[in-house]
Amino acid sequence: MNETVTLSNLSNEEFLAKYARPGRVGLSGGITLIDRAIQMAERHVDEKGSWGKWSHVFLFQGQRADGHHWVIESDLQVIRKHVSLGVQENRISKYHDDSYYTWLAVLDFGLEEEQVSALLREGLDLVAGRTRYSLRELAGALFALRHPQFRGRGNVLSRDKSLYCSAMVQYLFRKIGVDLAPNLHEKNSTPEDISRSPVPHVTYVLERKVEPGRIAKMAGNLRRRIRARIGKDPRG
Repeated sequence: MNETVTLSNLSNEEFLAKYARPGRVGLSGGITLIDRAIQMAERHVDEKGSWGKWSHVFLFQGQRADGHHWVIESDLQVIRKHVSLGVQENRISKYHDDSYYTWLAVLDFGLEEEQVSALLREGLDLVAGRTRYSLRELAGALFALRHPQFRGRGNVLSRDKSLYCSAMVQYLFRKIGVDLAPNLHEKNSTPEDISRSPVPHVTYVLERKVEPGRIAKMAGNLRRRIRARIGKDPRG
């Protein structure tokens, strides 16, 4: 049986220091346009059509010799004109910004030590192999979200040596014999699918109140932009 523990009185840094452990899965969500676009697309995951909460998912690696906790993730990151696009390692401090990462969660699947070691080994192999983050595959996953009969099949825009965030996490867990999202091809999965995994686990959720008007305004702007791009009246 799955259990959810919800907290609201911690900073991101405090929350992660308390619950992040090697082999656990992290989820993040926010209110930027990119976050909201992903969350809106995830409405197809929900029976009632509610938007998803999570826009990114990653794997906790643990503390290293530098004294910092690190994560393995597939992401697009730009730092001082240097672009990292694909599976990479980053310090957990990346997620300490409360204003940018407004919601966080940690999923504990109760893995054995050997499973954790195998999971991290496979993740580091993806880092060393320079596995890419494919925007094209994201488009293919969006197509599958809108046409659920394709979600169990291979991504229609699949590329070799490419995995976006949730595809990476699902791929790694399947390598150790744990299927977080049965009946879904990893390259058609979403962070929301990972958060709803039927595999027994405990979810620690950090929820923070965000001004409703700010979310509504950004969501409205996003809808108008999307409608304009597909040739519909943005006022409709």
